[in-house]
Amino acid sequence: MWKQIRPAILSLIILTVVTGLLYPLAMTGIANAVFPRQAKGSLIEVDGKVVGSELIGQQFASEKYFRGRLSATTAADPEDASKTVPAPYNASNSAGSNLGPTNKALIDRVKDDVAAAQAENGSTPVPIDMVTSSASGLDPHISPENALFQIPRISKARGLSEGKLRELVERATESRTLGIWGEPRVNVLLLNIALDRLQ
Repeated sequence: MWKQIRPAILSLIILTVVTGLLYPLAMTGIANAVFPRQAKGSLIEVDGKVVGSELIGQQFASEKYFRGRLSATTAADPEDASKTVPAPYNASNSAGSNLGPTNKALIDRVKDDVAAAQAENGSTPVPIDMVTSSASGLDPHISPENALFQIPRISKARGLSEGKLRELVERATESRTLGIWGEPRVNVLLLNIALDRLQ
């Protein structure tokens, strides 16, 4: 019997050390050597203070800022631990809403969001990423169309010309990765930092 158990225990120990210790340490070391900034979270500093990450969105509620995609992430309800409450961009709970396209709650929420967006800027079609959340709930990017849609509100709130804001969005727009992957996008935090500097 020991002949059968001994190889199993030995295999468990070897695989645990290799896959649970050596491999993660090697990958962490390579990541730190090859991509040091990304390995440390792609943190963004302004005046020596960390204001966020290039990889995780943030909520901007002020009329003076560009707003990111909706976030469906949640956290434990402080009143009742068996329930959850909305917690936008909660990095410890990355997830979408998991509501299907025929779900009444989702349909009603999107209709309300579209109506609110049209009240803000009725002359332009509402970009889809303005009223839908990303699959992760942490997306730091919006489409250039979403950013351009928000310009009239920000122009009014900050007293800046719409032309100047359009130029800012164009400069902040990132193209497809290697020219083929993904879609053109705008990092909301970087755009808002540039907006504050413009002011």
